[in-house]
Amino acid sequence: MQTSVVVRIHPQEAMVFGKGTPLLAGAVIAACVVLIGPSAPGDALFGRSQPVDAVKDVVPNRVMTWNLCNPCETSDVHRAAEIAKYAPQVIGLQEACVRDVESIRDHLENLHGLVYHVEYGSVLRNWGRCGGAPWNPGGYGQALLSAAPMTDRVNVEYPDGGSEDRGYLAVTTTVGGRSVRVFNTHLAERRQEAVRAKQTGVLAAAVARHDRAIVIGDFNATPDAPELTPMWELAADADPQCHPAPGSCETTTDWQSKFDYVFLRDVARLDHRVRHSPYSDHDLLLADVG
Repeated sequence: MQTSVVVRIHPQEAMVFGKGTPLLAGAVIAACVVLIGPSAPGDALFGRSQPVDAVKDVVPNRVMTWNLCNPCETSDVHRAAEIAKYAPQVIGLQEACVRDVESIRDHLENLHGLVYHVEYGSVLRNWGRCGGAPWNPGGYGQALLSAAPMTDRVNVEYPDGGSEDRGYLAVTTTVGGRSVRVFNTHLAERRQEAVRAKQTGVLAAAVARHDRAIVIGDFNATPDAPELTPMWELAADADPQCHPAPGSCETTTDWQSKFDYVFLRDVARLDHRVRHSPYSDHDLLLADVG
């Protein structure tokens, strides 16, 4: 009599088959590959797990900015876990692919009990950065996640992106129980000071139209860089000790430079912190505001 067959469908678990069933084993394995499909290591399986380390709610007055690093071989499960440690109300991501952001949002909800709305600020469609079909590459740029709904979305591509298209994303949402305009940007790469100066001029003109604003992102410039002058004239850094002077600000990158900012315009600063992450060449920058 044919013995029974027991299959545990998990790549790290053993499969026990009855005698004489190698063909069935191969068929089951092939079916699993088709069902799971390509993904970052562990993402699909973790996505089916029950919530772990659940958080009751986000911190309602906390904002965060993080350059994800792209291209980097990093699981979205790990990225979501880094974000969930601090549970910000608003999260600004740079070098973000649409598919990665969708995955991060799903992991935040399924694994950590954190539910976010998402708006995308893609300024580039790039197969090398974000994959996808060669004729339909993935969107790349900025993204904003907010626990509260977002309205009045504006996505602007700078007239000159430098060596790669760049822009800013802006929305109106709620932080600390109050409505505020939030901007998320990524300026031109290093050694492109003149391009960044033009980009900052475009951004600052938009920020100046709002009485209350939070501007977050990767500016690719140190605090004393002349191209950041328009931002310093409009807003203050979330760190009260950080000024446009050499050495006055905590660094935010693996190469020990401050390139990431939370600028506050008529928004009170309560606390800030920089947290190193092994999953990006940029640190997580967080600010609690009033």
